[in-house]
Amino acid sequence: MEAERPRRKYDSLRRTTQAMETRAEIARAALDLFVAKGWANTTVRDVAKEAGVSVPTVYAAYQNKTGLTRALADAADLSAEPARMLSELERADADPARQLGAMVAFDRRLYERAGDVIALVREAGRTEPELGALYTEGRALADRNRLKIFTDWPAGTLRTGLGPETAVDIYAAMCNIDSYTTLTGERGWPAERIESWWREALPRELLAPRP
Repeated sequence: MEAERPRRKYDSLRRTTQAMETRAEIARAALDLFVAKGWANTTVRDVAKEAGVSVPTVYAAYQNKTGLTRALADAADLSAEPARMLSELERADADPARQLGAMVAFDRRLYERAGDVIALVREAGRTEPELGALYTEGRALADRNRLKIFTDWPAGTLRTGLGPETAVDIYAAMCNIDSYTTLTGERGWPAERIESWWREALPRELLAPRP
């Protein structure tokens, strides 16, 4: 009996691992199809065929196409390493300029690693209200996080006459997925050059000049 226990334990681990691999394969197939064909033109059957699984397997893993897209969006956020940004924001020597640097580094990672997911969620949201709400809430959450940081700064940190809400607007206008894709796709900028520009431009636009 004792000899059988490891085998049962490993069998359970094997099933868990296989299930995770199946979910990942479905997600990869879905992302490829969404990008190639568009969200609206891709069916669950298409995803199942691309992933080499049955249609019921896709439904069991993600419920429906919307659930699958939500999972891709969650994975996109994690791919940008939010814990890393939080650690950088909370460093003892993180003055406002360095905090802005931590924020734009996160956005660069997000757009570089998951820009295609952001684009497909926005596209899908035009016809799928739940995904439209997901995209809108994601933008609103980013604004709330920035507002919290800007509001926490000491008086006089922002440029004269510039309130935290307007600072959030300026940040959002400069550092967004459309700006990133225009510069990388149309202008040929590498991601590191965009991040460098954001690091230089945002303190200049938002922060009061130092004495």
